[in-house]
This record gives sequence, C-alpha cells and structure tokens, in this order.
Amino acid sequence: MHKFEIFVAASLMGVFLPVSHGWSGGPYDRPYGAPHQSRSSVISTHGMVATSHPLAASVGLDVLKQGGNAIDAAIATNAMLGLVEPMSCGIGGDLFAIYWDAKTEKLYGLNASGRSPYALNRDVFKQQGLTQIPLEGPLSWSVPGCVDGWFELHDRFGKQKFADLLRPSIQYAREGFPVTEIIAGYWSKADQAFIDYADSKATFLIDGRPPVEGQIFRNPNLADTYEQIARGGRATFYRGSIARRIVDFSQGHDGFFSMKDFADHRSTWVDPVSTNYRGYQVWELPPNGQGIAALEMLNILEGYDLAKMGAGSPEYLHLLIEAKKLAFADRAKFFSDPEFNLLPVKQLISKPYSDRQRARINLQQAASDVEAGDPILQHGDTVYLTVVDQDRNCCSLIQSNYYGFGSKVTPGNLGFTPQNRGALFALADDHFNRLEPHKRPFHTIIPAMVTKDDRPWLCFGVMGGDMQPQGHVQVLCNMIDFQMNVQAAGDAARIRHVGSQQPTGVPMDASGVVNIESGVSNEAIRGLLSRGHKIERVAGGGYGGYQAIRIDGLNGTLHGATESRKDGVAVGY
Repeated sequence: MHKFEIFVAASLMGVFLPVSHGWSGGPYDRPYGAPHQSRSSVISTHGMVATSHPLAASVGLDVLKQGGNAIDAAIATNAMLGLVEPMSCGIGGDLFAIYWDAKTEKLYGLNASGRSPYALNRDVFKQQGLTQIPLEGPLSWSVPGCVDGWFELHDRFGKQKFADLLRPSIQYAREGFPVTEIIAGYWSKADQAFIDYADSKATFLIDGRPPVEGQIFRNPNLADTYEQIARGGRATFYRGSIARRIVDFSQGHDGFFSMKDFADHRSTWVDPVSTNYRGYQVWELPPNGQGIAALEMLNILEGYDLAKMGAGSPEYLHLLIEAKKLAFADRAKFFSDPEFNLLPVKQLISKPYSDRQRARINLQQAASDVEAGDPILQHGDTVYLTVVDQDRNCCSLIQSNYYGFGSKVTPGNLGFTPQNRGALFALADDHFNRLEPHKRPFHTIIPAMVTKDDRPWLCFGVMGGDMQPQGHVQVLCNMIDFQMNVQAAGDAARIRHVGSQQPTGVPMDASGVVNIESGVSNEAIRGLLSRGHKIERVAGGGYGGYQAIRIDGLNGTLHGATESRKDGVAVGY
C-alpha cells in the first residue's frame, strides 16, 4: 500500500490537490451511466461467473456450458484461482460459502474453516516469550479446510464428476499460464518473503525471481497434488499421503500438526443469518467469521436518510465510519468459535440493539474511544467468486490463505503454502478468541447474498481483510440507497477505516485513520476533517476486490460486475 498524501489539520484551509471522478485516474467520459463507472455491466441469460482472474472465470464458464451447475463451476474456478493467484488462496487455506438451491428454494451456509492443532496451546507461546502468534511459519498453521469444503459442496449439490472439475487446473499447472498485471504486483516481493523458505522459493520463483506480467508460470507440484485429490478424494488430503507429508514437515520444523488434526477435521453446515435493509434481506454467515459486522452496520445506517445525503457526501461517510467503529468494537470482543463460547449473534444483529448503538453516534464529531456494546441488554489476501447457473442456483464463495502466501512455508514439493490463520487467535486468557486446542480462529473472509421477495437478488462479495464488512456495506448502500447499477456500485470510490480493536487483543487507536480513494471529493474530505477524522489519501490496494451477479427476475437476465481494482472479469453465456 503506497501512501502518497497525508491530509493534516491545515487542510481545512482549503489546500487540496485535485481529485478525479474515477477511483484510479482521470474522469471517465461515459455517455450513459455513472461517470465513475469503468465499464458496462455484463448481461447474459443462461449462466455467469465473476471472479478476479480471467482464466479462472473462463474455466468456470466452460463447466456451466458443459452442463455443470453453480457448485461445479465454483469448485473448478476456485481450483484454478489456487494456481493463478497462489498468494491469495489455495488448498492450504479455508473456505466459506452461501448457496441458494433453486430446487428447494432455500439458502445453505458452509463453514469450511480449519482448527488449531490439538497439541498447541497458549503455554507454548509463553515458554517461547511470545506475546503474539507469529505471522509466518508452522506456529501460525491451522488445518486447511478448503478441500473438505469442496467435497462437502460437491457431495450435496454437485452434478459433474469431481475429477473433471480439477482437470483444467491440472493442465494449466503443467503447461503454464501467463501472469496478469495485478497478480504480478502481488508476487513482486515474494523473493524477499521466501528468504528463509527454500521449498517456497523452488515452487513460486523462476530462477530466483518472482514472475512478471506476461511471463509463463508453471507449478507441476500443484498439478501432482491436484491429481492425487482427483484420484483419491477427500481422504487423500486428510488421512492419506498429503496429510502425512504436511505432518512430517511440521514435526521436522517445530510445528504441532498431527495426523489426528487432519483426520478429525470437519466442515460445518450452518444457517446463514440476515437483516432486512430497506426491504432487502441481506445474508451473511455467523461467526467465527465477521459477516455479522456488516449486518450491524446496515442496521445502524438504516435509521438515516442516506439517499437524501447523497453518495460520497461527508454526512454519509461520517455515519459509515462511526457505524463501522461500533460494529468492529463488538467484533473484537465477541467474534470467535461458537463451539467454545455462547455468542450473542441474534442480539448483535437485532433492530433494538442497533437503535441503542445509533444513539452513541455524534453527528458532528468522530468517536475516539469506542467500547463494545451490551448486546444482551489488514492485510488479507483473498479470492472471491460468484456463480449463477441456468436453473438460478447461486453460489457465493470466498477462499483465502490470510496473508500473502499464507504462512510463507511450502511443505516440500506439494505446490502450495498452508494458511497462517492461526495468527488470528488471541493469547489473552480471558478473550473469547483465545487460542485453545482444536479451535477455529476468528476469520475475516465472508461471502454474502441478498434476497428480495424471497428470491435471490444479488450474489456478491468484497475480498480484503478488515475491508470486507466495510466493502459489503458500501456496495449495498450504493445499490439500494444511491440507485447505482451493479458495476457502478463496485467502481465507486471507497473509504476504509483502519484502527479498530482487533480480535487478537492487540490494542489500537480506536479513532483510527480513514483511507480514501481519489474519487472522494474535496468537499467530503473537508467535512470529515471538520468532524475530527484523520484522513490519508491512499492509492493502490486495500479497498477490497468486488465481484457480483445481480439476478433480474423480471427480465430473466443476469448482470455481472467485476471491479477494476483486480484483474478479473464477469463472463456469461
């Protein structure tokens, strides 16, 4: 993230550099639609895939054209993303999904996140003099849940043979694929990140250097691993040779994995939770993820006439920031593994609670000290994909390694890095999210869906760590309050508040800093500064990566969107 401007109190005097109408450059000359919109929405009738890499989207579309359904296409797309965007996702990470099944006309939620090793506890870190869990290395590992998530989804809803879904990724892994522009940027510091990890260097560098835009990259080791999964199924990864190789590597490098950790892993089918925002039912998954923070923010904002304030106005942005602070204070205290704590989920997303939270907001002043409410009375590298098929089955799926290349460690020649999600545990004894054996850590990745009149209306997500709930809310306000189409809603300039308390227990300045993109107006900046917000104009990453499909039931069409902050596309037929 490159910071090229910092606005200080003197900015109130009117000293501002010009800003553009578009998020990434000058104003767009569009005869129709929003002036900031980078491209038209993609519209099709039969099926659609939207994700952050063109080859992954095309693989998923091929599956739909061959008779596969939304789950089949989602698995094939995700497998391809694990190859072409390995720093962000892969079979070393976790997975969450929301699925609308057109046959039963019901929503299903899947939590495919992994748990900490049985042998790892807080005393291990005390003995090593550590007050935080390291961000890399085997101490940050939790069991990867992605592969089990694939099989759970496929066993319940899939149509095509599982091995066929991995075939395109295996072929591309052996023959190679051209590295795209944004992903080349993510990859550019990998040689420094892998200084201590020889197997990662051998897997992800070419002649000791990260691949550059347009260069062909191959990962034959990942092709071998995918082939083993295609032949042996889930058991190969969790009870067979892949699990054994990861465990052997862990035990040889001061890690704590055992075969029991893998054999006992299970994904969990959960009921999505929701709130009604101005007639639209917005669905998220319950903790250990952070989806309900978006619902709490929406409940708070519903009490204000945002449409009258206007998109990008200082009044709206101030309320957005303050609602985020309140929701994230609750996130820091309560969001954790529900199998280990009685979590007040229903209370946190209730309308009466949002009324009490709303009363804490000062319309003219930024809050500097935000504690969690009483509901009883940065860094994420992630991929998101969405698929809608001809029967209008809808899949909203998000998958991640957490930090770029996860733990940075590649176990031998398996071709992927296990995630570092274990670093999101707290080490404080009294924290809901404290590390305990065989426990799921707090999770940042959240898929979302919106229904209208009990039918799917929007299948979407915004990847990017703490940005995700903030991104969900901004996109929905853009569409529902400010009447933007599905593409314009993602292209519109975003803000990101940084500084809320973290679920790891690490203290931060609650007042924080508001990062803004170049499309935010000078008027809005002045208005935020006058209310006491600290502002930084930040270019580049950090504002998430939006993908969406809107289901137009009236016309029988699908409207796809993918934002220009990523390399991806929405494709349909």
